[in-house]
Formats: sequence, C-alpha cells, structure tokens
Amino acid sequence: MAERRFADAAGRRWAVRVRSRNEWEFEPVDGNPEPPRLGAPAGYEQDPFELSVEELQRLVDAARTRRPPRAPSPFQD
Repeated sequence: MAERRFADAAGRRWAVRVRSRNEWEFEPVDGNPEPPRLGAPAGYEQDPFELSVEELQRLVDAARTRRPPRAPSPFQD
C-alpha cells in the first residue's frame, strides 16, 4: 500500500505506512526532527487514506517512539 502524508497541528510532516493489521508506522519527512513512531491504527478504519488529518494527529500523538533495530550479539553463533 502507498504511504499517506499529512502535516500535524505543529506543521511537521509525517508519512503513514501500514506495517500490519495492528501496526502503522509514522515516519517524519521534509525536515521533521521528530523520531519515527509506531502506533495502532484506528479501530474503525484500516486505511490511512480514509482518516481525517485530525484523526491522524490523535494517532501520531498516541504512537510510541520506534526503537532502532537491535544489533546482533557478538557472543552468539
């Protein structure tokens, strides 16, 4: 699926990508200094293109900061 882009109330731009049925990724774009975030989709809608900017704003505010992938342990085979 394509990504949905929107500007939040502070003017920061985000790209919304559907990672799975239960998780959306909010990626900062166009100079947005915020870290990437992961969050749950709206329970009543699975398509970010069907949501208003206000609804997306609530989701990105509730999303948690995405942690960088963990490096493999040098002590495992």
